[in-house]
Amino acid sequence: MKKSIAALAFTVAGLLAASASAETLKIGTEGAYPPFNYQETNGKLGGFDVEIGLALCEKMKVECEVVAQDWDGIIPGLQAKKYDMIIASMFITEDRKKQVSFTDPYYLAAMTHAAPKGANITDFTNEGMKGKAIGAQSGTTQADYIAAVYPDADIKLYPTQDEVNLDMANGRLDLEVGDMIPLLDWVTKNDDGKACCELIGEPITDPKYVGEGVGIAVRQDDSALRERLNQALKEIRADGTYQKINDKYFSIDIYTMK
Repeated sequence: MKKSIAALAFTVAGLLAASASAETLKIGTEGAYPPFNYQETNGKLGGFDVEIGLALCEKMKVECEVVAQDWDGIIPGLQAKKYDMIIASMFITEDRKKQVSFTDPYYLAAMTHAAPKGANITDFTNEGMKGKAIGAQSGTTQADYIAAVYPDADIKLYPTQDEVNLDMANGRLDLEVGDMIPLLDWVTKNDDGKACCELIGEPITDPKYVGEGVGIAVRQDDSALRERLNQALKEIRADGTYQKINDKYFSIDIYTMK
């Protein structure tokens, strides 16, 4: 009996030690960018970004916690080690590469315009948009785009994409620029979006603004985590996990945009 108790105690101690040493990583996301990341009714964070992040963690055999961070502070939060990675539909751009290191893209991206139904906007030049109220989320490549392309417009920036959409639905904007997939989702599935607005113009695919796609950001000195994430991404693409998550949210494969 003494031997059995000792063996049991050794096993329990071993399990506790293993549990204590298990790696835990934190994922930072915005939580205000449906269908990619948002607060569910139960208060938990959900969406495509979140599910992809948790699937990658499972492949890496690590525990992961998802935390919300306002977009304007999302890179400073990573640098301050509030979390270990950002999975928040962040475009891979040269400016951002100066602050963080990116994984391979986990989906492709394009931007687009949305306008009130029947607006019949055809001139997307600065002259054509002069004096028009154009909105975008602050701190994004969309904000950079409208500042560069429409300098003579009445540019309005908002903390979240939902607030851009709200002002558009309430008639306070003539045009907005956003990521194509969320805006398409808004004008086809959201009651306010369906009632007020439509996508117009050609997709915006200039690499200066949409970069190389959407990547996971890690700190610049964390190359080991970046490579682990890249390998896990290859694995969830190969075994069908990525496609299963993709199909829950989208009618096309956003990894290839086909």
